[in-house]
Formats: sequence, structure tokens, C-alpha cells
Amino acid sequence: MNAIASHLDSFNPNNLNWELDTFAQEIEPSNDKTFGLESLGIKNIGRVYRNLSVAELIEHILARKEGTLAANGALCVKTGKYTGRSPNDKFIVEEPEILDEVDWNAINVALAPDKFEQLYKRMLAYIQGRDLYIFDGYVGADPTYRLGVRVINEFAWHNLFVHQLFLRPTERELKYHRPDFTVIAVPGFQGDPEIDGIHSEAFIVLNLVKRIVLIGGTHYAGEMKKSVFSFLNYMMTKQNVLPMHCAANMDEFGNTALFFGLSGTGKTTLSADSSRRLIGDDEHGWSDRGIFNFEGGCYAKTIKLCQKNEPQIWEAMRFGAVLENVILDEQTRIPDYDDDSITENTRAAYPVDYIPNCVVPGIGGHPKAVIFLTADAFGVLPPIAKLTNRQAMYHFLSGYTSKLAGTERGITEPQATFSSCFGSPFLPLDPTVYAEMLYKRLIQYDADVYLVNTGWTGGPYGVGNRIKIEHTRAMVWAALSGALNKVKFHHHPIFKVLVPEAVPGVDSNILDPQKTWSDPIAYERQAKDLARRFVENFRRFHYVPLEMMEASPAFE
Repeated sequence: MNAIASHLDSFNPNNLNWELDTFAQEIEPSNDKTFGLESLGIKNIGRVYRNLSVAELIEHILARKEGTLAANGALCVKTGKYTGRSPNDKFIVEEPEILDEVDWNAINVALAPDKFEQLYKRMLAYIQGRDLYIFDGYVGADPTYRLGVRVINEFAWHNLFVHQLFLRPTERELKYHRPDFTVIAVPGFQGDPEIDGIHSEAFIVLNLVKRIVLIGGTHYAGEMKKSVFSFLNYMMTKQNVLPMHCAANMDEFGNTALFFGLSGTGKTTLSADSSRRLIGDDEHGWSDRGIFNFEGGCYAKTIKLCQKNEPQIWEAMRFGAVLENVILDEQTRIPDYDDDSITENTRAAYPVDYIPNCVVPGIGGHPKAVIFLTADAFGVLPPIAKLTNRQAMYHFLSGYTSKLAGTERGITEPQATFSSCFGSPFLPLDPTVYAEMLYKRLIQYDADVYLVNTGWTGGPYGVGNRIKIEHTRAMVWAALSGALNKVKFHHHPIFKVLVPEAVPGVDSNILDPQKTWSDPIAYERQAKDLARRFVENFRRFHYVPLEMMEASPAFE
């Protein structure tokens, strides 16, 4: 990394290959035919396949019966019992060096170092005699902050997944590759809670000091992606880079926009806009040089994927894409994106350059606009509102969206969900660390912040209707183009945000959510109930400026 940093002054995105070649000349290539696995304690294994091409990996996957080709050429796989992340099975090793850094809580659960060593040895024993797949690549499109990542897989399809999701090296880069951290994903190895000090057969264990991740007992590929993101959320702050769970795109003039949001809020859909260039759909860093993508691929939800509403993502479903838990017609092998019989969390992984006119490398300038996305199932938040910087910090730390009835066992009505920084499961540090970094950048680069509700209007879920995607796109366009700078705003009486009185191309009647309800009193009651939930959630932040508390909604 020091070699890359020494070229800071000469960095030019249009001359990226020269920079990386220069870096490559400063270190010696590895001639280790075992690819360094023995240094990890991995011995007595079967064949090792390193950085196979997409076609080669798919041949292996089909031969091993790990997946099936869909009619559109994409690879379709099943993830078994685990069809999503397992947050209750994630641990951080309680090494002495990080005891005072990590925000230990119900999400960042400590695992004793001796338990890590024991689990690691048991995993190494399981690996013996088995074939393994290695992906050596990178995270961080800006070479100043780029890190080498190595992923070791038991499954060929998992290796294809990370090949498509992370930054793929050139032949020259691969020759000189050195990992800064390593992920070992062995789904067939099941943990034992009584022996290993974990909660179930599944485990995701991060050792931030030894820079290694152990994953077992779960076939869900997203655990690899998010464990790497968790690492970056720890490591990037040390380089004064704000790691963000957001999408990013830019217009033809290079004006960059960020889209923060939890699953189901429309982050991937809205950032894949044919009138703008996609930088990335999920994970980015904000440095003093601008925005850069952490990844080289996209991981989109495909439930109810529609060619009309999401044409770019629809066209990305082709050879090389990985479809998780999508049902195929038995005869035609045509994907049925409406079928949620396995899970509502059906997914697709594909390289970012499957999206037309994307930005490669994924680097942009400082954002002019920041969008916070929420899917409010209570139907009370305005479809778009402008936030002051203090309000932006309040909503960033709140990270509100809602879970719908029927999506999880026991949920019979919409439930408010608060996930700090729109990604609390991936934050090793206290959320206020990231919030303060964002606040400083909003002020320094004078970015406008908007809260966009992609949820319900005219009533709560089950009564009202989902806000039409064409209306949301028009409102986002108005925010990004500067059109909202020309309209009047009024304060919402409960949520205090600034609501526009007009948006080009949108019926003004839907901008004030109370006017869309048949019973204004019922709206006020429901809005105050959500406001109360905001206030109760925010009480857990004990060390925030008083001015930020003034952004809190009013419910009395």
C-alpha cells in the first residue's frame, strides 16, 4: 500500500494501468505453487484452482451439480436453509488490540481468541483432502486506498460470486498480488455451539487483528460480501475514508449522487438510471479525493424484477450472472422473478460493467446530492423532503425503514426498523464515528440531502398504495438536477423536514402525505406514533450535540 500511496500526486483515473504497472514493478512476484495456502495452515488438500475464468468456473459448477443454467444464460443456485444473512451468527474476535475500538453490542458479539483458534483448527481439518477455489482480487477502485483480498472457497459457485462482486485483477496484477485480508468460506463445515462458543452451526467470525474471516455452516454467498464490507468499515476510517452503505452514480457532467438505504428501499433500482452513469450499487468510500466504489459488481434483489421498471438490471441477467433462489420453469428454464416460494430475498450478482455506461474504474467526484431512502409502510412520511445538515445526521443515525407483515414469522403488522447509518450490522465502530465523518463532508462539500420515501401513501400497508416508481424517479431527478432549488418548501408539522410544494412532473397532491389519507385525524395519529418510535430509538445515542436533538420529530 505504501508503494501505491507514493503515486498520489500522479494519480489519473484515465491512466490507471500505468499506475498499477508501476506499483507492480516495486515488489517481487510470488513463485509459490501452493499460492501461499500453507502459510494459513491449509495442508494436505486436493486440487487448487486460482482465479479461473467465468466460463471455467461455470463448467466446474455444472460438473459438480452446484447449479443450473437459466434460459437467459445466468447461473441459478439454491442456498438451502439460509436464504439471507444470519446476523445472530456473526462474531468479532476479542483481541486485546481492538478491545477499546469496537462498539461491542448485540450485533458486534465478542468471541474469545482461544475459541477462534479452536474453530480455525477444526475448519482446517475439514478442508484436508478437498478441492479449493481461490479468488485473488481487490477492493477499492481508487488505487490510493486499494486493498488486496483473497477468498478461499469450498464451492465453485461461491468463487464465481466473489469473482463477479469484487475487483478483478489483470494478469499482471494477479502475478504480484498480495492479500491484505483473507476470507475462508467453507459452507459444508458446521460449527458446534458447545465446542466453539457460537450460537448455531452457522458462523461468520471476523478477526480484525489477524485480518481473516471464517465462514461456515451457511451457503448464503452474501455473507462473504458483507464480511469484507465490515472489514472496510473498520480499516477505511483509519485512512480518513468514510465507508458507506450506499449506491452512487453521476450525470454526464460528472456530478455525483449517493443513495443510502436498507434492503427493499430501492437503492439498486434508483441508482441504475439510464440517464446517469452507475459508479456502484452498494458500498463506497468518501475520501478527500471524492467517491470510489469498494466493489466491482452488483448484488440486486430480483423479487418482482420487471423489464419495464428496471431495464438495466433485467438486461444484466445473462451469462456470468449468479441467481440465488430464483425459481426456473422446469422445461423452458425461464426465471420466474415473481415466485417467492423459497424466499422473498431472491438475488442476482453480476459485474458492474453489465450495466450500460457504467463508470470504470468506479471513481467519482464529491457528491452534489445525497439521498436517504426509506420504505415507510405506515404511509406517513412525505415522498420527498429536504433535510438540514442536523436533520441529515439525525436520520443517518436513525436509518429508518419498515418491515412488512408476512415477511418474517410473527410479524402481523408493519414494524419500524432502525439501522444506524443504513447499515448497522456492518459497523464495528460506534455509529457516531461515521455520522461525524459524514457531517464534516456535507459541510465541506456543500451537498444537499433529501429524504425519499419509496413506501406507502394514502394509508398504511394494506390500505394505501406503494408510491409509483415513476413518481419516485421524477422526484429523485428533481433533487439531482437542482430543480428543487427553484421551488418553495414548508415544514412538516410532525417530522419537521422541508416538504416541497411542487415537483416537476409530479402531482402536487401526493407531496403532502396527509392529503392522500381519507381520514386526516387517522393520519396525524399514525404519524405521531412513528415520530414516537423515532424518539425512543434515538435515546440510545448519549453523546450527540443538542442541536441534533432539535431535529427530532414531535409526537405530543
